[in-house]
Amino acid sequence: MNAQPYLAGVELGGTKMIVLRARGREIVERVSIATTTPAETLGAAAVLLRRWHEEEPFAALGIGSFGPLRLDRSAADFGHMLPTPKPGWTGADIYGALAGVLPCPAAIDTDVNGAALAEARWGAGAEGDVPSNCLCYITIGTGLGAGFALHGKPLHGAMHPELGHILTRRAPGDGFAGACPFHGDCIEGLVSGPALAKRFGAPGDRIAADDPRWEDVAHDIAQMVGTILLTTAARQVLIGGGVGMGRADLLARVRSKVVAQLAGYLPFVSAETIGAIVRLPALGDQAGPLGAVALAVDALEGAGRG
Repeated sequence: MNAQPYLAGVELGGTKMIVLRARGREIVERVSIATTTPAETLGAAAVLLRRWHEEEPFAALGIGSFGPLRLDRSAADFGHMLPTPKPGWTGADIYGALAGVLPCPAAIDTDVNGAALAEARWGAGAEGDVPSNCLCYITIGTGLGAGFALHGKPLHGAMHPELGHILTRRAPGDGFAGACPFHGDCIEGLVSGPALAKRFGAPGDRIAADDPRWEDVAHDIAQMVGTILLTTAARQVLIGGGVGMGRADLLARVRSKVVAQLAGYLPFVSAETIGAIVRLPALGDQAGPLGAVALAVDALEGAGRG
């Protein structure tokens, strides 16, 4: 019999949800469910989790979800979705709908905090001679989210980081008004998938790499990356998601602009080092699902310490 117990994981994104079971960090089965309404999406996941648990019990559950989320366990709405642009999801009880069907320890965090943990432990942060003690994982897709793994733990304060809604200095002459319903031209409103579609008049993957408007997009992403490096001194900033991983040409432009915008102020950021600092996730599109596994591991270890 396999000595490692099953771990359950859920990665809830704005377009789809992945429900999985794993032994250790090895994902052995996964099912993709479209993200529609909370009742339909979470209900389908709950049915699957119960069925799998009856086949062989889970030792722990990890939930990585798009946000914003209430992560204060003392709050009455712990595990609920806070006001979000995703229609119908504000107030949804993510934790209760999923953890409530399994009699095992459970943990919830943002999908990007989970991905940052997975990359810090098993991906980019574990490569080389110096483990990454501060790593940022960014996903640019339906929205823009960023998570931080700091000394092996996800970063929390009053809540979790909400980097997608910071305001950055705009590129000279860029008149795009932005697409965020809350803030207009915050960074999510400038470079997320829906923002690019609004900016270009067509989805970003249909726009040629030599279209000059990509210069403004690269400028905006570089502004965000520079802000991260200046405020956290992160060893690595990983850019994932459909937009982030879909255009190698865009990443190259972002790197160049980060170096130019910082203008030599940070001694660890140069043309020679930027490729190792601003890069794709080592785990690729598995960072999110493995993030749910990392959260399950933490839930199990936390229960053992308790």
